[in-house]
Amino acid sequence: MKDSSNISKKVLLFLAVLIVGFIGGSLGNYVTSLINTQLSSAAGGSHSSTTVKTSYKNSTDTSEAVKKIQNAVVSVITYADSSSGILNSEDDSNESQIASEGSGVIYKKEGKNAYLVTNTHVLSGSTNVDILLADGSKVPGEVVGSDVYSDISVVKISSDKVTDVAEFGDSSSLTVGEAAIAIGSPLGTEYANSVTQGIISSLGRNVTLQSENGENISTTALQTDAAINPGNSGGPLINIQGQVIGITSSKISTNGQTSVEGMGFAIPSNDVVNIINQLEKDGRVTRPALGIQMMDLANLTTADLSKLNLPDKVKAGILVRSVQQGMPADGKLQKNDVITKVDDTDVESTSDLQSALYKHTIGDEIKVSYYRNGKEETTTIKLTKSTQELSSN
Repeated sequence: MKDSSNISKKVLLFLAVLIVGFIGGSLGNYVTSLINTQLSSAAGGSHSSTTVKTSYKNSTDTSEAVKKIQNAVVSVITYADSSSGILNSEDDSNESQIASEGSGVIYKKEGKNAYLVTNTHVLSGSTNVDILLADGSKVPGEVVGSDVYSDISVVKISSDKVTDVAEFGDSSSLTVGEAAIAIGSPLGTEYANSVTQGIISSLGRNVTLQSENGENISTTALQTDAAINPGNSGGPLINIQGQVIGITSSKISTNGQTSVEGMGFAIPSNDVVNIINQLEKDGRVTRPALGIQMMDLANLTTADLSKLNLPDKVKAGILVRSVQQGMPADGKLQKNDVITKVDDTDVESTSDLQSALYKHTIGDEIKVSYYRNGKEETTTIKLTKSTQELSSN
């Protein structure tokens, strides 16, 4: 009986310890919870935990290049007079309406004036020009000069609100595959200072455009796959250093029934600099002229080719269709001559001939190689006349 009594006491003592421990634990939890609640209330009553996230501001070579030039990029807004508004009265004068929107880039700030470059086709047909700066300010622009052949124009604005100017790079040092970044106003000012990136796809593409008078003009351009859209015209194509390497001018969007992507073109910066220097000085570009009407040999039919009696080795060149009287080629070249070289450089198309000719100035002499009646001949022509003196007939 004594052993049984001792066992009962030990069981009761064990149970008492468990009960006391349970009560103590519960009381501790309650007190801790109460204290936490009071501390939480004192801190503002929020019971949810907060996780602090690390914030990053990423910077890349592209973003640094854009940052360097973006304040020099502008939108070019042109206006044309119109009196066809339905609310116009007889006393109303002609009102200007927006004719087109393009892009441009400020390259010089000098005293009270700043100068920007854009495409001539952006300004075509306009009576007034406004320039929308990167900060949203709109200022009037004055056209200093335009060149149809290169599609380059210079516009002057007040320098009061101009903070940054662009730097031109050397387009002759470009390599295929390097980064190319286009900045401009695709589809107009609503999307001003849009940035797209691609690469230089080619350094010398012959691009044929139609001038405002309907003349086909062939130029040599950079090719890029950076996205180009209407409104980008006149804006800068820059390298990864933020330098202007070209002025965006055109794109191919379709080829027959085929939709085309990633084929944009820009006028090389070295050509741009040469043109804007002349436009600032004279308001126009004076180029030498031969005084001939011409066409690519490649565009002749086989029947016409056979009449020229050309050697089999002659596969390309420029056919002289007529010679203007009183111009440098008069007495030197004649109808049906086929030009193959200028200054010992092969020329295969009218754009090749124009490029070779426009490297010279008035007063220079050039050597022209050509075939006449199947025989190769060479003549020296002094460039005494300019393109302004060409007959319009």
